[in-house]
Amino acid sequence: MTSLHTRPAAAAGLQPLLCRALDGVTPSRDEAYALARAQGTDLAALFAAASELRERGWGRTVTYSRKVFIPLTNLCRDHCRYCTFAQAPNSPAARTLTPNEVLLIARAGAAAGCKEALFSLGERPEEVYERSRSDLRALGYATTSEYLAAMCRLVFEETGLMPHANCGVLDPWELELLRPWNVSMGLMLENISERLLGPGLAHAGSPGKDPALRIKTIEDAGRLGIPFTTGILIGIGETLEERIDSIFAIRDMQERSGNVQEVIIQNFRAKDDTPMRSEGEPTAIEMARTIAIARLVLGPEMSVQAPPNLSPDAYGFYLLAGINDWGGVSPVTADHINPEAPWPKIEELREISEEAGFALRERLAIYPRFSQNPATIREPFAGRVAALVDESGYVRPELQGSTLPAPAERRGRPVRRDGPAPLILREFPAAGAAQEAQP
Repeated sequence: MTSLHTRPAAAAGLQPLLCRALDGVTPSRDEAYALARAQGTDLAALFAAASELRERGWGRTVTYSRKVFIPLTNLCRDHCRYCTFAQAPNSPAARTLTPNEVLLIARAGAAAGCKEALFSLGERPEEVYERSRSDLRALGYATTSEYLAAMCRLVFEETGLMPHANCGVLDPWELELLRPWNVSMGLMLENISERLLGPGLAHAGSPGKDPALRIKTIEDAGRLGIPFTTGILIGIGETLEERIDSIFAIRDMQERSGNVQEVIIQNFRAKDDTPMRSEGEPTAIEMARTIAIARLVLGPEMSVQAPPNLSPDAYGFYLLAGINDWGGVSPVTADHINPEAPWPKIEELREISEEAGFALRERLAIYPRFSQNPATIREPFAGRVAALVDESGYVRPELQGSTLPAPAERRGRPVRRDGPAPLILREFPAAGAAQEAQP
């Protein structure tokens, strides 16, 4: 790639800033505010600088994780005004999965060659709902975290899928409980602004969206050696300055804790059944501009990700703005957080990536620099990871998409339950290809 140092395109005000970034000098907050308003040739120069930094850290490889999505419970104490996942306890769609339902999904994922079991769930619903407390008692648990830990262990021992849990803010004892059975974990910062907790705003009535609590959870996890995914959600009513401040908050957190393995730049998508259904969505240019600034602020070695299913007509463009990862993509399950947005097919992802000049590689839910560090990888995962990856730390080519042997004997696939959000996509045939599906 042509160095930006030789490019005349950027305006005089931004050219020195971008050149310094390529020399390893992180933009100041005020400089990043200016970049957030870049247009025209300045914007093109920003993208070029971000792309060059990405190539220094990741080359022309873009990655994804082949995952299965397990929505353990959609009861939640928070009431985010953009969320369609969380359900009221009296809703027909409210549910807490049983162990058999968890294994239904996990086994289908294993049959399709998935390596990651993404557990997504509402935050501490038992604090506010008797329905949740009753569900947990019937299952033999007192808290959602205890049940989650048991299900993570069950999935790993039965299928070999490596759990990655996204379950909201956690106390240190909960992190210690989950650490042995999660190869990595995740918690979106979303935004650093406490203003968004105010009445009528995106995080109103959502105590778990207090940014200080979310940062504390990630830093507590760092002290336990847990690799973490975090990120920002753009377009939820934040100002441009609050958006940039959130990127800097992640950078500062990483300097303190060192356990952030990837940062997601995620665009808000309006849902018809939410209070924010009429709000505008970020444009592809807004997304790309934010991605590029994140690359400059977070540096060449941080993994920067954008979900392809949330920008189905534009996601290839984000490769030109500095991303190196597509995140988790499931051939088995829907995105239960954004059910209106189907995942792209893996082959489509490969074609788009190759068209832009990138090789697509499958990765695990733990990044190579964390999987090669004894402080952040332990048994039972260390052996499992070593069996799956090559010298690059990515999944061995011959195992990409292949069905893997499980630690325990795999039984027949149970019947998929009916409901408004199917646990397994109807058109998915792989889990039943080797064994006849039950009626």
